[in-house]
Amino acid sequence: MFTSIVGNVFGFKALRALRLEDLRIPPAYSKTFQGPPHGIQSERDKLNKYGRPLLGCTIKPKLGLSAKNYGRACYECLRGGLDFTKDDENVNSQPFMRWRDRFLFCAEAIYKAQAETGEIKGHYLNATAATSEEMIKREQYLLENWELL
Repeated sequence: MFTSIVGNVFGFKALRALRLEDLRIPPAYSKTFQGPPHGIQSERDKLNKYGRPLLGCTIKPKLGLSAKNYGRACYECLRGGLDFTKDDENVNSQPFMRWRDRFLFCAEAIYKAQAETGEIKGHYLNATAATSEEMIKREQYLLENWELL
């Protein structure tokens, strides 16, 4: 939530002297977040990385890349030494980069980088959607194709 509210505003180059002085989150909203479902140990176990920080990045630009070029960016980051990549929180399913296409190209990037480096790699895919029904469809697709990521 914080990055969606603040990140985009602070990313505008035209704003040179912007400062956040206060942010209030209603307690009722805060209570809806129960914390992450698992912790860093689970991530380390999945990636088989211990004794050092996990290295990752958010793929940029967040808008404008085709699914194929997005996958290429993932591959270059992973091949270059990062442990994981992730979608920007605002990346969803645009006409020029559909969600399923992005998933498939990112899966291809992971497999290729793993084959070339001999290391386990990962990608955190944003599966949010405009409706809960569409999110459930995406979740089902991911579960059916989990071996791809």
